Amino acid sequence: MRIAIMQFPGSNCERETALAVKRVGMEPVEFLWNEGREKLNALDGYIIVGGFSYEDRSRAGIIAALDPVMQEVKLQSEKGKPVLGICNGAQILVETGLVPGLENHKTAMVLAENKRMAHGKILGTGYYNSWVYLRLSDHYQRNAFTKHLKPADILHVPVAHAEGRFVMTPALLQEIEHQGLHVLQYCDAEGRIIDHFPVNPNGSLHNIAAISNKAGNVMALMPHPERTPNGDAIFQSMRDYIQEGRLLSATPLDYYPRPSETPVYKSKPGAHECVVELIITDNQALTVQHTLSQLGIPVTVKRQVHWEIVADESRLAQIKKSGVLYNDRKEVELASLTVRPASAHTVAYLVRPKDDLLGQQKQQTLNDHFSISGIQAISHGILWHFTCKNAMIADLAKQVLQTNIIFNPYAHDCYQYHPFLS
Repeated sequence: MRIAIMQFPGSNCERETALAVKRVGMEPVEFLWNEGREKLNALDGYIIVGGFSYEDRSRAGIIAALDPVMQEVKLQSEKGKPVLGICNGAQILVETGLVPGLENHKTAMVLAENKRMAHGKILGTGYYNSWVYLRLSDHYQRNAFTKHLKPADILHVPVAHAEGRFVMTPALLQEIEHQGLHVLQYCDAEGRIIDHFPVNPNGSLHNIAAISNKAGNVMALMPHPERTPNGDAIFQSMRDYIQEGRLLSATPLDYYPRPSETPVYKSKPGAHECVVELIITDNQALTVQHTLSQLGIPVTVKRQVHWEIVADESRLAQIKKSGVLYNDRKEVELASLTVRPASAHTVAYLVRPKDDLLGQQKQQTLNDHFSISGIQAISHGILWHFTCKNAMIADLAKQVLQTNIIFNPYAHDCYQYHPFLS
């Protein structure tokens, strides 16, 4: 049995994954994202490894998810072949729509930024590295990765990620739990599902650590079973699934997502906008621009950080001088007029996280460490500008939004920032 160890630029867990595959008697086959797809077709299963593909630019997993090679993975998954995404691999599977597996692989959920809170305080966001406990959910559906796991088993494995919080609509969560697709959950050493940090290391809905598709041959798993023999049961199960020749049809879930909207941005009453731009090369913007070009969308991309501050006018200078919102050694605040699109060939969108942890954290820091009072709210967002000399910029902008490259509708709100097209 030959298993593809799939790597994108920035992947860094290929060695541990290959060793885990070898430990259970399968043969790992290194596969780089730019190799011929015919090589994938000849393999028996696929593991998309962890790491930071494309440095998590724009959003973890999204650039790799848009790579043409993932179309081949979709085709192979529809033949019933097993596909396991670990950590960054899980993020890629979610962004491709392979998990949870709706009709036509529509995006239905997101792995959002980690959220560690206690007593109403933000203890931390972003990257977190530790050991956690996992167990099968009470009503899990057996799949390609669970044969060698028993309900009483508690796995002790590492986590190492910045965006591992499963987020979805209540309706989709209900269907996933009804189908038993929330395969693994975070628990304590006794197997109790406790929804707070550190048992739940990232704030994931219902402590979910792994979700599979309905057919059970594709699974997105955030912790790292490959880094310890404690997780070998998952790879042993994958081996037996292949050996038994189980080919399942990839039946989609019934859930149908509503289309996302892009209303016109309107700032809060009394709010002040602060738009910040890098004075060094913005690799995130360049990567998004290159990816869109590869998809046949010829636009120039510019990216800026947007802060909306509701505070006393007298406090604004203190807030900006603190260095909490931006670093003046590599970023510069722009005058309001320079933020506006230069011509009718440019469209701009403001993307904001629905759960604006960074804005809350910045406000908390300004209050607690700089003693700046009078701040009612701070909101964080990213301004994306797309320019094309072609007069059809409105059509190109629709194509950009359809890729989800700048926002996932389950984690972000997207606004027309300067609605000159309306």
